[in-house]
Amino acid sequence: MIPNSKKDFLFDLINSLSPSEKRNFKLFAKRLAANEGAKFLLLFDALDKMSAYNEQQLLEKAPVTKKQLSNMKAHLYKQVLTSLRLLYADRNIELQLNEQIDFGRILFNKGLYMQSLKTLDKAKQVASLYSLDTIMLRVVEMEKVIESQHITRSIKNRADILSEESSVLSKRVDLKNRFSSLSLQLYGIYLKTGYIKDREGREMLENFYKQNMPVYDFMTLGFYEKMYLFQAQVWYFHIIQDFPVCYRAAQHWVDLFHAEPQMIKVATGSYLKAYHYLLDTLFYLGYYERFAMVLKEFKVSVQQKDFVLDGNSRILSFLYLYSNMINFYFLKGDFTKGVKEIVPDLLRDIAPLKRKLDVHHLMVLHYKIACLYFGSGDNERAIVYLDQVIQNSQIGLREDLQCFAHILKLIASYEAGIDEKLDGQIRNVYRFLIKMDDLHQVQKEMMRFVRNLSRIYDHELKGAFIELREKLLVYENHPFEKRAFLYLDIISWLESKIENRLVQEIIRQKFSEKIKREKYRISNNSL
Repeated sequence: MIPNSKKDFLFDLINSLSPSEKRNFKLFAKRLAANEGAKFLLLFDALDKMSAYNEQQLLEKAPVTKKQLSNMKAHLYKQVLTSLRLLYADRNIELQLNEQIDFGRILFNKGLYMQSLKTLDKAKQVASLYSLDTIMLRVVEMEKVIESQHITRSIKNRADILSEESSVLSKRVDLKNRFSSLSLQLYGIYLKTGYIKDREGREMLENFYKQNMPVYDFMTLGFYEKMYLFQAQVWYFHIIQDFPVCYRAAQHWVDLFHAEPQMIKVATGSYLKAYHYLLDTLFYLGYYERFAMVLKEFKVSVQQKDFVLDGNSRILSFLYLYSNMINFYFLKGDFTKGVKEIVPDLLRDIAPLKRKLDVHHLMVLHYKIACLYFGSGDNERAIVYLDQVIQNSQIGLREDLQCFAHILKLIASYEAGIDEKLDGQIRNVYRFLIKMDDLHQVQKEMMRFVRNLSRIYDHELKGAFIELREKLLVYENHPFEKRAFLYLDIISWLESKIENRLVQEIIRQKFSEKIKREKYRISNNSL
């Protein structure tokens, strides 16, 4: 019989639990004597012992019939979530506040109106400290219900005060939602297409950005409105490749958390993203010294004892730290060192997280690993990881990354001497680029060159590499063609072929020369 390996939410939830979370669930479930030996606990044990979900095997091991299984799983799912909610209530501000609001409603239902108002007021003060306007609005709406049904005489002009609070909070929540929606839509555009490809695409994005950016007075914005505004700016300027302005927006985003450090606790994911996009922008700008300083600052921040990571922020921390550590080796041209020092740790740490990582982030990591191997001269290993990017050929998901993965695979295949099927591979890539509408000048020149490689004699190769380099240099600063060089340092690869040196030696030399120029500039400015 073929095992039933379909995805199951309950199995995934139990599989995600840490040993301490499992112990906590058992204690929670057995707090009632009647639950000792209960069927849902036996079902939990059966699922916990499985390496992959198999319904037939589960029915054989758990004391439930096929008819009972659906309801029993739903009950167990709820029990596990309830135990987790209790376990983490004291570590999560929003869970604590929701609990206080629930207590306020219970007191109200019992007719203890003053106690209810006092509980709600405490919740509102904490929500205000952490700029949780949506929760504050819920509290105010509850207070309005109490005041409208019962004369508490808690404060003079209470109705007017609550009405004004409700109006102000509603406007702030609406503005926050508009900023966050714009940020999310821009992220969706980036996930689909990557960087802007042509003038028409840029004009469309500019119009979309202007039309959806709400009118605002920056001085009156709260924390979350500013945070989502900076997010939207980062995405917009990132997509159009205006990295100097993107850098300023990303720095504002990080500075926002430094100005209000208590917000790191409630918006940890956004804090990690702020650092990631600041580092990402510094990488594209080639600001090595600043990149190194911010990366060190980021590492120290997340490794502090009081920095609490939940499951979501632990995944983000893993992705952003490794992604930027790889970029650090890219900047220096230390590809071989990167393969040796980063890849083994990355592959070890990714294993327990792989089921939780989305396809987009896996593609980005695999492409970066492939580039490390390619830069170090291990083309066959590069192809292995490029294939993992290419296999995720879902329409609407990082089409640009897939396109350059195809092109890099062609180059790696040529370098590795795997050229017996190169003509067929070239045709497939050409059709893929046409389908993705991504056959621009740089890609055309690269495809034309690779297609003609088999017709070029050995003594003509150097001249052909020089000719292609001269053609591509024209596009290095082109507003729409330069994006190709963000994915693959084609110029350095060509120079490595011309000079008969490893590509990482060329990049390392450029890096060294850039650092010398920067030190010379600083020393002259200080005189």
